[in-house]
Amino acid sequence: MAYSMMLVVIKIEKMNNRLELSKLRIGDIIPDWSIELISDEILPKIDNFLGKPLLILFFSLGCPGCMGRAVPYANRVVYENGAKINVVGIHTNFEGIEVSLEKFKSAKEEHYFRFPFYKDYNYDTTFLNYGAGGTPHWVLADEKGIAVYSIFGSDPNNALLRLDYLINELILKI
Repeated sequence: MAYSMMLVVIKIEKMNNRLELSKLRIGDIIPDWSIELISDEILPKIDNFLGKPLLILFFSLGCPGCMGRAVPYANRVVYENGAKINVVGIHTNFEGIEVSLEKFKSAKEEHYFRFPFYKDYNYDTTFLNYGAGGTPHWVLADEKGIAVYSIFGSDPNNALLRLDYLINELILKI
């Protein structure tokens, strides 16, 4: 009886571990995303971004690290390397709070987004599928759509520095 009870506990723990949901594997093609439009643009597929490296930023408008460091960093990547890399933002809200279209438009103007961003389906579907650890979270794929790196954070001396090195390596390969 104790043995079967232990198996039930292990199964429940695995079900509750959000990382078990991750479909993202370094070295494999990045999984499809589930995103929604927040403007009149066409909803892109991942295939639309093949041919150049792709940097995906999972962010939230309510996250100070996202709006204060991650979005400006992504803007800088576009400004400095826009012809050599694609940058896409996915607004996720794993807390389940709805954000209005007006707030998205206001944020886009206020923070001078230089890259397209979309809303995660059902608040956090792609966030969970990519195994994101919180916001901001970054996923970097090469020009073939193969995941090369995934990291949480916006510390200039850690996540952003590592991304700089990897982005520069990928750009030099093209």
